[in-house]
Amino acid sequence: MTALLTASRIRRVVLPLALCAGLAAGLGACAEDPDEGTNGVGKLAPDAIEQKAQEAADGAKAVRLAGTLVSKGGTFKLNMRLKDDGAAGSVTTKNSTFELLRVGDALFMKADAEFWTHGEDGKASAAPTESSDGSDGSDADDEAADKLDDKYVKVPQDDPSYKQLRGFTDMDLLLDGLIGLHGDPVKGDRDKIGGIRTVKVKGGEDGEGGTLDVALEGTPFPLQFARGGGAGVVVLSEWDKDFPLEEPAPGETLDYGKQLPRT
Repeated sequence: MTALLTASRIRRVVLPLALCAGLAAGLGACAEDPDEGTNGVGKLAPDAIEQKAQEAADGAKAVRLAGTLVSKGGTFKLNMRLKDDGAAGSVTTKNSTFELLRVGDALFMKADAEFWTHGEDGKASAAPTESSDGSDGSDADDEAADKLDDKYVKVPQDDPSYKQLRGFTDMDLLLDGLIGLHGDPVKGDRDKIGGIRTVKVKGGEDGEGGTLDVALEGTPFPLQFARGGGAGVVVLSEWDKDFPLEEPAPGETLDYGKQLPRT
């Protein structure tokens, strides 16, 4: 009887201990270090995280930038591959989509016939509005636009459109304007962008100054930036992945012949 009582008492003591040990192990698993296996940036203060991201971007040789920007001039959808000496990609506005290619200072634009016929302001632009025989010039306009359809046009550097269009191809200019937070930085939640773990840094408590997602794996590149006030979201990927850039062949290029339509 004594032996049975002793065994019973042992079981009553051991079982709760085993359950407690299992519970403790489970809780330990749930409370794993969220920075384990990361680059450690998530442990830093929010201003230090932002600085690391800025330094990584400044030192990069290339990037793909894709997303939507909202400004006083309208809404733009960008899908650009950028590097120091040029860029290639597309810009979509309210009325059209056109491609941009920059090699050094040489800037080329490609669009469909409708763009060259009407431009962004909806006015005919590919040919004079009045022909030499007194007609309204619409046939000449359409003919000129058809020739320009899907052809590269070199943008003259003294054309008013040159500076604006080049801005979409300037890596430093775009990054400086897109990944800077406004207001006191606040560390936000963890997330994943493109399968890569990130930590968010917000400009202000509610992110009114923008929200930046910084990579927690590898180099702490900025991977996404949401502009404050719903002014657009851009995703940054393919950091430091080089890509070829060369001017289009002569057979792919036509001379527009006068000032480009307002874009």
